[in-house]
Amino acid sequence: MGRYTEHDVEHYERPRRRTRPRTKDRPSHDDAVDGLVVTVDRGRFTLLVGDTVVTAMKARPLGRKGVVVGDRVRVVGDVSGAEGALARIVEVRERTGLLRRTADDDDPVERVIVANATQLVVVTALADPEPRPRLIDRALVAAYDAGLKPLLCLTKADLTPPDELLSTYRSLGVPWVVTHRDDDGAVVGVEELRDRLRGQASVLIGHSGVGKSTLVNALVPDAARETGHVNAVTGRGRHTSTSAMMLALPGGDGWIIDTPGIRSFGLAHVQPEHLIEAFPDLDEMTEECPRGCTHAEDEPECGLDTALAEGEADPDRVSSFRRLLAARSVTDY
Repeated sequence: MGRYTEHDVEHYERPRRRTRPRTKDRPSHDDAVDGLVVTVDRGRFTLLVGDTVVTAMKARPLGRKGVVVGDRVRVVGDVSGAEGALARIVEVRERTGLLRRTADDDDPVERVIVANATQLVVVTALADPEPRPRLIDRALVAAYDAGLKPLLCLTKADLTPPDELLSTYRSLGVPWVVTHRDDDGAVVGVEELRDRLRGQASVLIGHSGVGKSTLVNALVPDAARETGHVNAVTGRGRHTSTSAMMLALPGGDGWIIDTPGIRSFGLAHVQPEHLIEAFPDLDEMTEECPRGCTHAEDEPECGLDTALAEGEADPDRVSSFRRLLAARSVTDY
C-alpha cells in the first residue's frame, strides 16, 4: 500500500509552472558598442561610449562575473547618455594589467581592483602622515606580480627631505617623483609627474591623507576630487575618495585612476616564483635552486646565496628583493 491514499491532499499532483521552455539560442548582440568603465557604484556603472557618458547595469547572463574600473566592455540599449537612460553591459573584453589584492593574507578570495592598467603609482607622504615602507613594499609586490610599471610619488617634501626613504628603493631601480606645495598652494613637481603618466593607464594608491586627491585635482583641474586632512591624534587620514574613478589626462594622452585610501593590502594571491620573474637578473641566478625554493634568506642551497658568495649578485638588490618577498607575510604595516 502506498504512502498516501486518494483522500490525502498530498496525493494530488501539484500544478505545473506555466513558463516557456528555455532556449539555447542567445542574442548575438551584433548591435553592441564598445565602452570603457570609469566608475562603479552599487551595481551601476558609468561608461564612456566614445565621448558620451552612459549609465549601465550588468546583463544577467554575465552572472557573477565582476565588472571593474578600467574594463573594456560591449554595451547594448540606450547609449544616448540622456537623463534616465540605462544601457546593459553584455560582454567584458579580455583583460590585461589586473591589479589585485586579498582582504587579508589568509583570504583565498582575490579581488580585482582595476583592469587594463599599465602603471602603479604608489603615493606616500614623507610626513603627516609618516611613510609606511611595509605598505609601499606590498604595493610594489602587487605591481610586479601584475606586470605593472611601478612609480613612487613622494608628497609633502617641504616637511621632510626624501633622501632617506629613496635610499631604501634605489637598488630596485624604482623611478620616483617628489612633490610639495608652495606658499600659494600650487603643487610643485606635478609637471614631472604628468610626464611620467603620459601614454599610461596609471593607478594611484596610498594611505588616506597622503595627497592623492590633491594630485588628481592638479593633474585634472575639473576632477573636483574632495581633499581631506590628517588627524593630529591618530596620524591617519580621512577617506575622501569612496570609489575608484578613471579620468582622462588633459589632451587625451593617458589615464589616471584614483582609488580610495587603503589600510590593508593582502597578497595571498602572489607566488614567489612570479615575484622573482620581475627581476630578470636575479631570476637567472635561481635556475639551479631546489624545487620549491622561495628564495628567502632561510632557504638552503638558494641560488641567490651562491651568487652572493661568488660576488655575482648585488647584495643591496638581493636584500631589497628578499624584503619584498618577506612583505607578503608581514601583518604589521
